[in-house]
Amino acid sequence: MSTPTGHYDFAAFEAKWQKHWIENRTFRTPQPGDEDFDASRPKFYVLDMFPYPSGVGLHVGHPLGYIATDIFSRYLRMRGFNVLHPMGYDAFGLPAEQYAVEHGVPPRETTAKNIANMRAQLQRLGMGYDWDREIATTDVAYYKWTQWIFLQLYNSWYDPEEDTARPLAELIHSLECENRVVGPHGELVPVAGASTGLQEFVGLPPGTRTWSQLTPEERHDVLDAHRLAYLDEVAVNWCPALGTVLANEEVTNEGRSDRGNHPVYRRPLRQWMLRITAYADRLERDLELVDWPEAIRLMQGNWIGRSEGAEVDFAVEDSEEVIRVYTTRPDTLFGATYMVLAPEHELVDVVTSDEQRAAVQAYVEQARHRSDLDRTAETKEKTGVFTGGYAINPVNDERIPIWIADYVLMGYGTGAIMAVPAHDTRDYEFALKYNLPIVQVVQPPGNEDWRGYVGDGIAVNSGRFDGLTTAEFKKQITEWLESESLGKGAVNYKLRDWLFSRQRYWGEPFPILHDAATGQVFALDESELPVELPTIEDYRPQASDDPNAPPAPPLGRATDWANVRGYMTEAGSVKLVRPGQDAPAGVPVRAFRRELNTMPQWAGSCWYYLRYLDKHNDDALVAPEVEDYWMAPCDGGPVGGGVDLYVGGAEHAVLHLLYARFWHKVLYDLGYVSSPEPFGRLFNQGYIQAYAYQDARGMYVDVNDIEEQGEGKDLRFIRKSTGEPVTRSLGKMGKSLKNAVAPDDICHNYGTDTLRAYEMYMGPLEASKPWSTRDIVGMSRFLQAVWRRFVAEDGSIMVVEEAPDDRLHRLLHKTVKRVTFDMHNLRFNTAIAALIELNNALSGGAVPRQVAETFLKLLAPIAPHLCEELWQRLRGSHWHRSISVERWPAYDEALCVEAEVEIVVQVMGKIKARITLPASADEGQMREVALADERIVAELTGKTVRKVVCIPGRLVNIVAN
Repeated sequence: MSTPTGHYDFAAFEAKWQKHWIENRTFRTPQPGDEDFDASRPKFYVLDMFPYPSGVGLHVGHPLGYIATDIFSRYLRMRGFNVLHPMGYDAFGLPAEQYAVEHGVPPRETTAKNIANMRAQLQRLGMGYDWDREIATTDVAYYKWTQWIFLQLYNSWYDPEEDTARPLAELIHSLECENRVVGPHGELVPVAGASTGLQEFVGLPPGTRTWSQLTPEERHDVLDAHRLAYLDEVAVNWCPALGTVLANEEVTNEGRSDRGNHPVYRRPLRQWMLRITAYADRLERDLELVDWPEAIRLMQGNWIGRSEGAEVDFAVEDSEEVIRVYTTRPDTLFGATYMVLAPEHELVDVVTSDEQRAAVQAYVEQARHRSDLDRTAETKEKTGVFTGGYAINPVNDERIPIWIADYVLMGYGTGAIMAVPAHDTRDYEFALKYNLPIVQVVQPPGNEDWRGYVGDGIAVNSGRFDGLTTAEFKKQITEWLESESLGKGAVNYKLRDWLFSRQRYWGEPFPILHDAATGQVFALDESELPVELPTIEDYRPQASDDPNAPPAPPLGRATDWANVRGYMTEAGSVKLVRPGQDAPAGVPVRAFRRELNTMPQWAGSCWYYLRYLDKHNDDALVAPEVEDYWMAPCDGGPVGGGVDLYVGGAEHAVLHLLYARFWHKVLYDLGYVSSPEPFGRLFNQGYIQAYAYQDARGMYVDVNDIEEQGEGKDLRFIRKSTGEPVTRSLGKMGKSLKNAVAPDDICHNYGTDTLRAYEMYMGPLEASKPWSTRDIVGMSRFLQAVWRRFVAEDGSIMVVEEAPDDRLHRLLHKTVKRVTFDMHNLRFNTAIAALIELNNALSGGAVPRQVAETFLKLLAPIAPHLCEELWQRLRGSHWHRSISVERWPAYDEALCVEAEVEIVVQVMGKIKARITLPASADEGQMREVALADERIVAELTGKTVRKVVCIPGRLVNIVAN
């Protein structure tokens, strides 16, 4: 296998060793149940945020985190760890579908091609993945289990008393035993002890019924209202021209789609939702269980947005309706001088007078075209319209006007606010604009202006509560509201339930059926999984110019797939009856229509880290003993357990990480996983930046079309194809800025090891740093120097069996210590610096074998191809064992301490000499040698020594005059 000559032919030996690793499954990871599993070895699970397989493939910025985790994994293997380091592809979703539409090729084909290309790129980068565990979210064998998890969500509810998810069957049993009854609004009411008749229950709200008193349809509705996955009519960003719902981030401030610039409307649509809000408290609280960057923890906490306050009921004048608001400042109720409803609030029509109806309807229609982000922007002028209706302030019976304003959203609180303009910035601006009353109810400390003051203070103009501090007033007014049945203390969250359906083709089908006769929703039986995505010719969404056009998901075109027959099982699920089959005797067959929406791209990435553990298991998501082994906390790791090191970009701080934590906690509650958290330690790598170039119109120009002219202050940038000057700026590398550099080109010109080492040497892993193809030459020279250090021009190995001298021996041990520390702490740039220093310290002759072998082991995780080749040559052509399975070098602490140190000698604070002493020299020895030095003797001639200050190992300072 060895290369016979001394030529540094990186292309040959890199290809050779990449092939060797794959063919020999060098990085296969044994686990419980495997014959070669060694339970005595500590485990470590290293995970990258898996990529979306785009058509353009990777640029050099993408592998930064992948290279880092590969180096760390190789290092841990050599330290004796059983390391799991897999890779896969997040391949469903809108980007893949858009790419397919643009190229006129079905997404199934483009995705397979893109995955193959990305796999080849990763393998060329020398990644030591366990390729036996490779997954793609689009594989039927994978999304079968995505659908299975959805069924667990659908068939579970959240028990607030136990603070956990439980199977719906347990809720049904509780209702049948009358341990719970159903309140007048469908709420579940716990009952102390079982009973046989509702008449024995005391103190229950009027209209409360037992399970036996409900019709089958009512029972179905009660269960649906408490499932963790449920259908609901929610206001969404609907783009009829694109035929789909858009996220807020996909809508411009002008209320148009960022793709195609089409009109977007806010309209209610029946959508699948996941009840993530049930987990809001735990999602926030359990951030204490993980080792994550503080900035990420803060972002998740802010997104969850827990607050404490009160719900207050305002009666609508001349109506039986009540407007409920949530406020964090119930102490300001006496200052509420008007109310504001979101344009989507269900009571808008009820409170609007005939005189104001046209104006209100026009405003509501206008609000439909604005995104939530635009509506709540601090820089936007607040707008609104008076409804003509009034509410009654419950604390003082004041009649206050009801307005509509789009800065109030239905997605937060109750979609209605009590406006206290004296002590809320937005309300204050709104009141000034529309000449609404402003009443001070909080006295700020000192002489601070009360207008728009939002802090704590002393209550004023608040009746019998005057003089109370804000904290005490909150407590007392909440107790009063509860005693008068006008409100209650409440906890609220900014977090909303997760909108989980898309009107797209390229996504996971739902394992859900709709009864063709009644429209009721039923889950498919688990034995029917997977529900395979059908192949259709036209997979584009149904476009329309009509904002009220109903959604027409592409799956509706697969009529044979969509329309099915089946029968109900005793468990309440549906088993299908296919053509030529019959249902069990006596069981009626019914017609159903499949759910035509698909799951969002987030679905597959919520749990992929679990499937890596047991990819080939056809009977379970993951075997319990395998999951328990890999997801248990490592020694000294976070108590929440989960993946031991998760590396990815900070841009996933909220959505992906929050959704994955939610799914994991559901699986934890139901007993399918053993750790409360999915990712124990999170590390965010920085970005590789690159210069981007823009012409006079502001359009980006391809970096390959740029020529530099001049130097220093005269440096100019010219577009080669036109000769026109362009401007340069530094930004994130990517396709949109046309400044991407392909790793394939770098690997071809300089070698994979050079790319790996250069990206790690650019700076700290967590920092963003600019790419420079010019600077990569320096790293290429270092690796060539390593090659020449060991290999002569004739191909012979320049290694001798003699021991290193004391200086080199000590430097070697100090280098091992430095590199070990840096590797363990992901400080690869300083590890490489130490290796460069050691290489420079080697003489031009043959290298002692001990030094050579240790050096190669230290460098192997960073430059594995080069080190594999040199290791084999060092051991002989018969040697085929990878250096990656060798033991990591140990160091002797005693040899890491300097035998001699250089001491600076100062006279009156000025350096006059440097002396060399044993590192163990005490102050007496330092004083004696310093005063005896001939340079110091000459300096002190004619002077009297007044004082000698010694700092062991560093400094002698002589005071003399």
